This record gives sequence, structure tokens and C-alpha cells, in this order.
Amino acid sequence: MPSARMSWVSTKQSPPRPALDEGGGAARPGSLLRTADRMRRVSRRAFLTGMIGGGLLAADMLTTRAVQNQRRQTVMLAANDDDAKRRFPGTSWVLFPGYKTSWEEAQLIITLLAPSLGERGQIAALGYSNDGLDADQVMAAILHHAAQNGLTELHFYGHSFGGMLAVDVASRLLRLGAAGSNVPRVGAIVLDSTPASKYDVKDITWFEGVVELYELGFRVPSLLRGGYELGERIINKHERTWTQVVDQALEQLTPLAPSSVLIQTESEYIYNWDVTRFAGELDRVQMGFIGNPGDQTVDYESARSRWEQNFRDNLVSSSLQTIGAFPAHASPEWNASLYNSVLGTLLPQLLPLPRRLGGSGGGAG
Repeated sequence: MPSARMSWVSTKQSPPRPALDEGGGAARPGSLLRTADRMRRVSRRAFLTGMIGGGLLAADMLTTRAVQNQRRQTVMLAANDDDAKRRFPGTSWVLFPGYKTSWEEAQLIITLLAPSLGERGQIAALGYSNDGLDADQVMAAILHHAAQNGLTELHFYGHSFGGMLAVDVASRLLRLGAAGSNVPRVGAIVLDSTPASKYDVKDITWFEGVVELYELGFRVPSLLRGGYELGERIINKHERTWTQVVDQALEQLTPLAPSSVLIQTESEYIYNWDVTRFAGELDRVQMGFIGNPGDQTVDYESARSRWEQNFRDNLVSSSLQTIGAFPAHASPEWNASLYNSVLGTLLPQLLPLPRRLGGSGGGAG
């Protein structure tokens, strides 16, 4: 019985207490109405704000998915230059874009480097598939482009990590040619701040984490990509202006940015790339290495030393520097005039112009 009485007492409802105003007294009915109205308006604003924000995020994700689905093949992005086709009907440069470089940025680079590269061939760039980096797909895209345009000679510009892929593709083309296949010859390779090993990458611990997650099956959601970009750029702001930090972070948030899968596979490619596999594989291909001692992404001295050690018979020049470029690492899109000047010195060493073209433009030195 005592327990039942206590149970009854504990559940008995107390009479309602009057609402209190800010001074501790009983609130007036008008005050309660104003409070209820204010809460109703705040809730409506919060709901509308959340709905609009959610709608924008959903629209961005849908647009991103739609654009990236359209870029599921590795393609060649050729510059429409009738004059170059007339002057160099069988020769073209191929830009191998660097890490996390979008199709639009790749096209911008070849456009800005046209004053120097365009004096020795047509110009095109690779657009990597958003399904991931695949060297076989890259080879297929290059061979298709060469056959479609009657190209018999290719020169490669390796933008940052793209130089690794350029050497890989050059080696494959040479093996196919030696086996009797009708493929274009490779004339020259320019390595722009290209690491020769994962050990030349200064943020190697980050790569280890990305590669390990990728090999375990984890795929970085596109939603998180821009957050990483902003964080990384802020950490490494010593080699970028704040304008560049914001621009590059926002670029990775646009639907045009490379997919997270592409970025992860590029990381894996860099991490597993072995320069010694290609030593002695490039026959008479002429190579030139350019870089910046102030590079905070790739160790300039370490990379240059490895290229010299493994390609001493191919490396024509490794002393030209892009000092004054900002950012210091592989940045022709930000420092076009400086890069064209350096290339204007390098290219005559790699690809001397025939006498009949000697007076054709500013690329000859």
C-alpha cells in the first residue's frame, strides 16, 4: 500500500503556473502573443533558409554529377589553330595535365603556352576521365587523335605529375613502334616541375593516407572535395596569394572540377610510379627539365637529380629555372610570359628548327 500511494502521488499533476515575464512577474497575454509570433517568424526564416540551402546544394550535386558523367572518357582537347595545322600538318604537342587539373585549366595552359609551343607543332591537351586515371585509356585517346589527324610526330609537355605519365606513354609508343606498329614517334618531352619518384613529393604522408583509403575501397564524396582543397591551400599558403587560395579552392567546388575518384587514382599513380622502370627505355627522345628551387610541392633538387641520374642520355637540359613564378610549382597558367621565355630558351635545344622555318617566329632561339 505505501508503494501504491507514492506511485499515485508521483503521477498527480500540479496546477499550471502562470507564465512569467522578463521581470519575474506574470506575463501578460499580449506578451505571450508577441513571443509566439516571434518564434513563428524565426522558425519560418530558419525553415526557408534551410530549404534554400538544401536546394542549392542538391542542385550543385546534380549538376556536378551530370557534368562528371559527361566526362567519363579520356579525350584529347585540341586547340583550333588552322595556321598550326598548315605549318605542322604531322606534328603536335600533347599536354599531360598535372594533379587535379580540370579540362578547362588544361585548355587554358595550352592556350597561354602557344607562343612558344606553337612554333614547333599543333597543340592539344589530355582531358582525364572522371572514372579515374587509366594509362591504357590515355594511350588509346592519343593513338586515336594521331590517326584522326594524320600525326606522325608527337612532343609531350608534362605538367607536374603529368610528366610521369608522359614518360610512361612515350615508353609504350616506342615499344609499339619497335614491334612494327604504325605509331607516331616521340620527339621531345618537357618536364615541368615533375617528380621522378614519390619521395620527391613533399606531402608524401598525405599521399600515403589517400592511397591507403583508395586501396581499401573508400571513395571521397564529391561534397568533401572542396573542403580538403581549401584546407590544403591554406596550409600551403606560403606559395600562393590569398586570391589564388580562394580561386583554386572554389575551382574544386565547381561542377567542372575533376572527380574525387580521378584525384584518388592520380594519387595512387604518383605513389606507385617507379622511375627506374623507364630508365633506358626512351631511345633518342630529347628531354628537358624545368623547375623552381622555391617549389614547396615537389623537391626541386631531389627531382632534378633523379631525372639526371636515370635519363642522362636523354636529358638535354636540367638547369633552366622558373624563378619568379608564383606559385613556384608548375604554374604556367599564372605566369605565362615567364614560362614562354624559359621555353623559348629550352625548345631550340630540344627541337632545333629547320633552316626553312628559321625566321617563322619567336620560339626559335
